[in-house]
Amino acid sequence: MEQPRVHPRVAKALQELGIKHEILFVEPEYADTATFCAHYGFPLETSGNAIIVTSTRGAKQFVACVLPATHRLDVNHAVRKLMGASRASFASAEETVELTGMAIGGVTPIGLPTEMPIYIDETLGALDYVMLGAGTRRAKLKTWPEELAKIPNVTFVRGIGLPG
Repeated sequence: MEQPRVHPRVAKALQELGIKHEILFVEPEYADTATFCAHYGFPLETSGNAIIVTSTRGAKQFVACVLPATHRLDVNHAVRKLMGASRASFASAEETVELTGMAIGGVTPIGLPTEMPIYIDETLGALDYVMLGAGTRRAKLKTWPEELAKIPNVTFVRGIGLPG
């Protein structure tokens, strides 16, 4: 049986939140952001990577961060401060899948647990459109920055992504 192109949780959230989007079908071997952009002809700077971060001391907490694919996440400073944690790190692949139900390479802020804080780098707001995962490695979502504000627990922040 073929897996759904868009994760069911993501499809449900898209509909319930009224997020305008387009679905682009992707061969799974091209799902990683840089490979997707090169193969399908999208500029890397139009893609947003969703990354799950966890606290590593004290009470366990998770947040999602979305930043331009041309940037790297500032976990040790900006994200740790936003979390109010003394230490933070990237969640493991196992933690990410368990928490989100989504495939690595397809994680998206759409359809995450509603109690999870989501921090979106404000530079994504200046784009004409944003390419995101679809919860699987078989599709990408094209949406517009203003649509991201419809996601529960989203905060647009400056400086979670550093160039490079």
